[in-house]
Amino acid sequence: MSRIDDLLREHCPGGVPFRSVGEIAAVGTGSSDRKDATEDGEYPFYVRSKDVMRKDSFEFDEEAVLIPGEGGVGDIFHYVNGKYALHQRAYRIAFKADDVSAKYAYYFFRANFKRFILAKAVNATVTSIRKPMITDFRIAVPPVEVQREIVKVLDAFTELEAELEAELEARRQQYAHYRDTLLTFPEAGGVRRIPMGDLASIVRGASPRPIQSFLTDAESGVPWIKIGDVPAGDKFITKTAQYVTPEGAQKSRRVRPGDFVMSNSMSFGRPYISQIEGCIHDGWLAISDFAESFVPDFLYHLLRSKTVQSEFARRAGSGTVQNLNADIVKSVVVPVPPIAEQKKIVEILDRFEALTNSLTEGLPAELQARRQQYEYYRDKLLTFAEVAA
Repeated sequence: MSRIDDLLREHCPGGVPFRSVGEIAAVGTGSSDRKDATEDGEYPFYVRSKDVMRKDSFEFDEEAVLIPGEGGVGDIFHYVNGKYALHQRAYRIAFKADDVSAKYAYYFFRANFKRFILAKAVNATVTSIRKPMITDFRIAVPPVEVQREIVKVLDAFTELEAELEAELEARRQQYAHYRDTLLTFPEAGGVRRIPMGDLASIVRGASPRPIQSFLTDAESGVPWIKIGDVPAGDKFITKTAQYVTPEGAQKSRRVRPGDFVMSNSMSFGRPYISQIEGCIHDGWLAISDFAESFVPDFLYHLLRSKTVQSEFARRAGSGTVQNLNADIVKSVVVPVPPIAEQKKIVEILDRFEALTNSLTEGLPAELQARRQQYEYYRDKLLTFAEVAA
């Protein structure tokens, strides 16, 4: 930081010039569509998401900043240097000015562009970007030496974050292997194996139709549980974005705190534990009345295990779209160890899971701290006083 401060004092004591992107860069879209992607294509193909696809041909050979025109607006940025293909609704920003580093501009966009487009928007969200939004965006242009130093610092943070993410992913795979090992019981071990349908009540949800006629904001509304109400990787359902009328609830399926719900199509077979009373539509299955056979947390780990998930997938068929119905879940035979043994297994797995998923301890906490540190320094490094006109 002191090196950057020294350079700023030396080269621009009165502030830094700001220039619009339209002055210093060529801005345009690609011409490719997702259907043009090939799994083993030679060139990276940037679409409207964080994921990078592949394509057999390229459209551009340059250093540029890429952003989607729709989807993930203000949150997704790519830096590219070389040959690549680009989606027809994604933008390339290729800097033609010698005094602007594309990598520096990439970091500046990440830090400031979303705030800029939200300030110009009529609504609280922006669903699409138009070219003038990009060309009107103003970038601070300190001396190239300063830009290089900023990139060096932020690259170091990015590399550290990538290393932590890779280590965390390795830990999660290790946890999944350990979980599956603990939940695999030898045939000769004396553990009972019983179909799920004999251990719990398993039913499909139901949807009042048309659903729009039954949604309400009234206090009498009943929580309407949807897959979007559960953040990725979470275990519990704690609240919903929408509510249905009491009449709609009568046409649906109620779940109570402690019941399990499981998606039968999207996030196929992923279990969640409801902490609220609510209603589920026909894209969910509900599992209840299992207390005599399972500790809830043991059942949660069991349903997520590779053995059970593989059995769900096998019985659901190999089609493009798999559906998990109540009869399939009822038919799956699962191990039922004694309750005391279940509790011991839960204690081990919960501890291991905390080390791979909790934001208060272990690698996730360190990664979260590094991200906060990175954002702090990024914002500090990319905040400049503008030179007087």
